[in-house]
Amino acid sequence: MIARLVSMVVAPAALIGLVAFSAMAEAPAKEKSAVTDSVLKFQVKDIDGKPVDLAKYKGEVILIVNTASMCGYTDQYTGLEAIYEKYKGKGFEILAFPANEFGKQEPGSNADIKTFCSTTYKVSFPLFSKVVAKGEGIDPLYKFLTSPETDPKFAGEITWNFNKFLVNRKGEVIARFASGDAPESAKVVKAVESALAEAK
Repeated sequence: MIARLVSMVVAPAALIGLVAFSAMAEAPAKEKSAVTDSVLKFQVKDIDGKPVDLAKYKGEVILIVNTASMCGYTDQYTGLEAIYEKYKGKGFEILAFPANEFGKQEPGSNADIKTFCSTTYKVSFPLFSKVVAKGEGIDPLYKFLTSPETDPKFAGEITWNFNKFLVNRKGEVIARFASGDAPESAKVVKAVESALAEAK
C-alpha cells in the first residue's frame, strides 16, 4: 500500500520533470529558427558563379537591389556606388542581383554585366549572378523578400529594376524602396544611417 502511494506521488513529479525537460529542449530550436529565418540563411552565387553564404554579412546593414544594364534607372549605379563608398567602413554592404524580368533590360551574360559595371560605373560593391526576381523560377531569396508569409511588412512582387530592400544587422528586412527612390536620396540615406546606428 505504501509503495503504491509513493508510486502515485513520484509519477506526477517525474511527468512534470519530463515536461520541463521537453520545454528546455525546444527552446534552442525556436531560437535557432528565429536566427535562420532571415536573409542570412540563403546561399547565392557571385557574378563569377562561386557560392556565397549570405550569413557572412551578419552584423552588416545590407541594401539588396535588383539591377539591369539597359534601364532608365541604370544610372542609379552611380548613386549606389556613392553611398557604398560613404558607409562601407561603418558596416554597410550593397548586394546587386541582375535580373532580366523587367523589359528584358539585362540580356547579357554574367561576364558582360561584370565588365559593364566595372568599366562604366566603377562598381566596387558585390555583384551576383543573374537571378529570376519575379514569376516562374523565382530565386529563393527573392521569393523570401516578396512573399507575405516570410516578409509580411514589405511583401509584394518586384515592380521594376532597382527595387531596394534594406536589411538590418540581424538579417531582417526593415525597409523597401521603389525604383524611383534614388540611392543617395534623403529617404534612403536616413534609413541606412538609422540602421547603422543600431548596435551589432
